Amino acid sequence: MVRPLPVAEGLRAYGLIVAMWVRSTMAYRLSFVLTALGNFAASALDFVAIVLMFSHIDALGGFSLAEIALLYGATSTSLGLADLALGTMDKIGQRVRDGTLDTLLVRPAPVLAQVAADRFALRRLGRISQGVLILGWGLARVDVAWTVPKALFVVVMVFTGALIFTSVFIAGAAFQFWATDAAQVQNSFTYGGSVMLQYPPTVFAEELVRGVTFVVPLAFVNWLPALRLLGREDSLGLPDWVDFCGPAVAVVMLTGAGLVWRAGLRSYRSTGS
Repeated sequence: MVRPLPVAEGLRAYGLIVAMWVRSTMAYRLSFVLTALGNFAASALDFVAIVLMFSHIDALGGFSLAEIALLYGATSTSLGLADLALGTMDKIGQRVRDGTLDTLLVRPAPVLAQVAADRFALRRLGRISQGVLILGWGLARVDVAWTVPKALFVVVMVFTGALIFTSVFIAGAAFQFWATDAAQVQNSFTYGGSVMLQYPPTVFAEELVRGVTFVVPLAFVNWLPALRLLGREDSLGLPDWVDFCGPAVAVVMLTGAGLVWRAGLRSYRSTGS
């Protein structure tokens, strides 16, 4: 009998656990609808604040409301997809402390798949749908001559951003094997990074822009591809081809996050480690 590849085995286990949680959620459909709407409304308040700000200004950092809507919608949708897929990864430190991770280790399924799919929250579709709506609104109003390649470029940008956030979720969770109270450190790069990317890079110091381009390359989520789409130059003067490197950056980050996760899991010595 041929043994499935580890990735295929992990995806199968992830799918089975997700299906279980989806069935559980759909048993209370009204509750699901209300919580999804609540998630949508809570996420929408961020963009309402931006709209209110633009009632007093015409541009922010040289960007119009439509252009910021593009940035906001892209990063919100990307984070929403990653959050839907791996939204409980920040709980790994708690599992290490209370010993419940031991239960996952004895099950015949990859630990990463179990942690990622645990308590899969379908209500997070509210954040994704809100991001998609804002993104669509922004795309319809920016000054771009749309073609099929440009439309595909937007799709690639969103899914590349989701993969980059996914890698940060995994790496942040792995770090908690050594620092069990570091959930907020992970959140500062995921949710905090998403808030930063909702605004144009021109409003931030050049040192910060360099940090999110070369150290933790969140700039590839939306800043660099969006600047290419809008026909703007980046403040760092990078070559044009860098704007298309998002998928390669995502692959490198996912590979690195996977290696860090394996190292963290191997260092685990049960409760108290």
